[in-house]
Amino acid sequence: MSNSAVASSIVLRDPALLKTANYISGCWRMAEKTFPVINPATEQLLAEVDDASPEVMREAIAAAAASFKQWRKTTAKQRANLLRAWFNLIIENADDLAAIMTAEQGKPLPEALSEIHYGASYIEWFAEEAKRGYGDTIPTTDQGRRMQTMKQPVGVVGCVTPWNFPSAMITRKAAPALAAGCTVVIKPATETPLSAFALCVLAERAGIPAGVINVVVGTDTSALGIELTTDPRVAKFTFTGSTRVGKILIAQCASTVKKVSMELGGNAPFIVFDDADVDLAVEACMATKFRNAGQTCVCTNRIYVHSSVADEFTVKLAAAIDQLVIGDGCQSGVTVGPLISEAAANNMVSLIDDALAHGAQLVCGGERGTQGRHFYQPTLITEVSTEMRLAHEEIFGPIAAVQLFEGDDEVIERANASEYGLAAYYYTRDIGRLYRIAEELDYGMVICNTGVFSSEVAPFGGVKQSGIGREGGHQGIEDFYEEKYHCIGL
Repeated sequence: MSNSAVASSIVLRDPALLKTANYISGCWRMAEKTFPVINPATEQLLAEVDDASPEVMREAIAAAAASFKQWRKTTAKQRANLLRAWFNLIIENADDLAAIMTAEQGKPLPEALSEIHYGASYIEWFAEEAKRGYGDTIPTTDQGRRMQTMKQPVGVVGCVTPWNFPSAMITRKAAPALAAGCTVVIKPATETPLSAFALCVLAERAGIPAGVINVVVGTDTSALGIELTTDPRVAKFTFTGSTRVGKILIAQCASTVKKVSMELGGNAPFIVFDDADVDLAVEACMATKFRNAGQTCVCTNRIYVHSSVADEFTVKLAAAIDQLVIGDGCQSGVTVGPLISEAAANNMVSLIDDALAHGAQLVCGGERGTQGRHFYQPTLITEVSTEMRLAHEEIFGPIAAVQLFEGDDEVIERANASEYGLAAYYYTRDIGRLYRIAEELDYGMVICNTGVFSSEVAPFGGVKQSGIGREGGHQGIEDFYEEKYHCIGL
């Protein structure tokens, strides 16, 4: 399918970044049928994208397996240089990439641009880490032997990425894989494939060989996932998405005993202690709750505020929410865009109806946005109790729900009473409490006195049913290696 399938509503400096076909072995692979990609703000058609079948996925796996034979033999410095070239091209084309993302995903343009730079930072980081895949020399236990280890790429990597961060979740997986010497097959979300294709255009321009990066998208997501998780040529599988789906994929990967990395659901507590800087806590809560209209895995979900500062916190939070501007993310001044679908907006209605029926008090918002069926107003409710769905479920939308607490032990028990363990936020100026709470929260990432924490230099991941493995930091490349032990008899 040609680029004429892309709506003219996406205006770019470089129109060649807009592709609608699957990308396999350096070629744009058309399919017999297509599916629509819709702008969630306007509900207008953006593109008709080629709908890949399981056979197409098998072609992509074969291409990745074939290219792996040569890619694994490249030097770490060669891979680092190619990744660095890819990074540079992404930065040079950041405005166009952000425009594509806002059109298909809905987040405000400044947020989309921030994601482009954030996602690119992983490519830059792992370009550098490629040169640090050190092995070890082991002190011998026998004069007749010498022992060492070496790190080698695991092989073909299958990646399934979500719609809420359509660029960064790809680079966070593909960059360490390529740096280690692996090849990748990426299945992006059907809601946001255009961002993935644009990254492929730039990877090709950077000189990354055909077959090293392959992107396949289709509406039969279950069948495509089965191909990636059960094909023995795929040595590792990495997924970002819901815990429910992650469990299914882990079970499928067991059939061929693949390595897996899983970044799954979250239910982040946000704890404001009695000695907190309330203004700082409000500022951070706004950043963590309403970014991407609340559609992130590390969004604030359960807000626990000490009773002595609850009134001050709630008044200031309501005032800050009142300053948000809801609308089409491509319009200047908009700070909260649409939800990804009408179903997502319907779920916000259901959560609020349930909370109000159980005694919650509505402070502001609480209704659909007038801008369209995908919009929901930024909302604040108080007097939240454990009987309410949103006290337990991942909200994934622009609803801030405040609960009160009295003591440290109480709030830690409540915060930890979840099957999830991705991120937790807390606010205190007591240095002893700061360290104690960090140790007691059962989460993979604990964040104190700030709302912005994710970085390419730090490991990102959860515990309990929020996932397996880490992305970012020096830890982020380890799962893409096999560590081989080499014993030499003299």
